[in-house]
Amino acid sequence: MKIATWNINGIKARHDNLIAWLKEAQPDIACLQEIKSVDENFPRDEIEGLGYNLETHGQKGFNGVALLSKLPFDEVNRGLPLRDCDNEDEQARFIEGVFTVGEKPLRVVSLYLPNGNPVDTEKFTYKLQWMERLIDWAKERLALEEALILAGDYNVIPMPEDCHDPKTWEGDALFRPESRSLFRQLCNLGFTDALRNTNDAPQTYTFWDYQAGAWQRNNGIRIDHLLFSAEAADMLKGVNVDKHTRDWEKPSDHVPVWAEIG
Repeated sequence: MKIATWNINGIKARHDNLIAWLKEAQPDIACLQEIKSVDENFPRDEIEGLGYNLETHGQKGFNGVALLSKLPFDEVNRGLPLRDCDNEDEQARFIEGVFTVGEKPLRVVSLYLPNGNPVDTEKFTYKLQWMERLIDWAKERLALEEALILAGDYNVIPMPEDCHDPKTWEGDALFRPESRSLFRQLCNLGFTDALRNTNDAPQTYTFWDYQAGAWQRNNGIRIDHLLFSAEAADMLKGVNVDKHTRDWEKPSDHVPVWAEIG
């Protein structure tokens, strides 16, 4: 089966592209980010007409995540839990679905990690706190010893080879040592970076800015990741990046990344 992640950068602007990609790629589970829509306004009909069950955690004009699945949902959880020290968080950035695959549970999360820029503002603090909350949550889920996949736009460039020119990203929240350190802490809990586990090709990117000819010059970065728990990694067959969608009319600045599991 195929499990995919895609920051579509607005369901209203990218609806036709999403439908075209679903028909082409046929993912069994698709994790979407930045849907930029409240739940009641999300265009469900055509997606459900393709055989997908749909769950969203939306927000007007910003953020928002969704799960599309050809499997029925056993359970859905919205919002990353708060810690005792955290303030209320109204941003829609996290949705978890639980499915039954071969009589065993599969947990899949669609997440949209905060950007964090500018770094001298509370936005960077929020990014780091959100990552710390994710690590705490992941520790609890991993204790269940179930197949778990964290899929989404992490807004983190893990390594220098994950961007076209590391010097241009120095000081940016996506490449700051604090962000990368927390990403490593998350991975070190026992997660496998699915793409890097199966593909070490250079210039493997998932995002190209709309400006400065970034796409045409292949000035990209890799910030969309699929992290697999040990139980999920045992089923991993391969990972692909649907780079061609960046060349479509009215594209998202991100492209889909999908893994095949058996």
